[in-house]
Amino acid sequence: MGKTILFGEPMALLIADTTGPLENVEHFTRALSGAEVNVSIGLTRLGHSVEYLTRLGDDPFGHYIAKTLGENQIGISLLSYDPVYRTGIQLKNRVTDGSDPYAPYYRKGSAASHISEKEIDAIDLTDVNLVHITGIPPALSQSARKATFRLMQRAKDKGIFITFDPNLRPALWENEETMRSVINELASMADVVLPGIEECKILLGTTDMEEAAQMYQKAGAKIVIIKDGSKGAFVKENENTYTVPGFHVDKVVDTVGAGDGFAVGVISGILEGRTIKESVRRGNAIGAIQVMNISDNEGLPTKEELDKFIETNK
Repeated sequence: MGKTILFGEPMALLIADTTGPLENVEHFTRALSGAEVNVSIGLTRLGHSVEYLTRLGDDPFGHYIAKTLGENQIGISLLSYDPVYRTGIQLKNRVTDGSDPYAPYYRKGSAASHISEKEIDAIDLTDVNLVHITGIPPALSQSARKATFRLMQRAKDKGIFITFDPNLRPALWENEETMRSVINELASMADVVLPGIEECKILLGTTDMEEAAQMYQKAGAKIVIIKDGSKGAFVKENENTYTVPGFHVDKVVDTVGAGDGFAVGVISGILEGRTIKESVRRGNAIGAIQVMNISDNEGLPTKEELDKFIETNK
């Protein structure tokens, strides 16, 4: 089985141990955050080989992240340390009512934002089956943006399957117009695009899922899968369209990471040769599991746990 490459910025995550405003919290639990981190951990728990492409600061948080990635069986041969710039940090308040937690990050000028096309050109793509890219790296800096396009183009030239999740982070972009332009251009280069319904509204100006999917396919994407929260997902595969319903959740604890869990399900299904419909169902299941857990990635299931959840919640 070939490798999957994920490109992004892992950050040290400090989760509040108590509820309330972050400025009043005295104790935090250290963890790991980043959309691509979540997807990487989810894929390795399902038995897939993953390499993480990033740059970290040569600092305590950077070494903690590298160690934790390794402990989660994630390959770090494409990881490099920056002697000048530092590792990004994120804080997260604790919620108990299922609302979105406040999670500010401190990553401007981080080590990952200084990754360049040079690192991309040095990668050996010979045994790579799939490349998963999000809209986060191109938002970090001009250098990281060029690196993102270079990675997608190299993968495309090699005939490697590409999945793309817009994962919008408006606060990181210079303006919304640039964000829309860059994200939509990257989406046009992918085999599978994974936007959320609200992202379609921002990126394409519509919440009509059929219309949004047609727009992305017309631009060049092959398969469009639109996430619609607890309702499930809308799929446009070639000319076929269908909806894959979501799973019932008794109590939502934390919504962060649900979209990443969905991506894990879809990507793992594709890697295992499952149909897109089966892969999306798997994505819905992992998304449901994830919202029942407080961490960004600790709730991501093993294959046995996933199969049991799907069987129990038919």
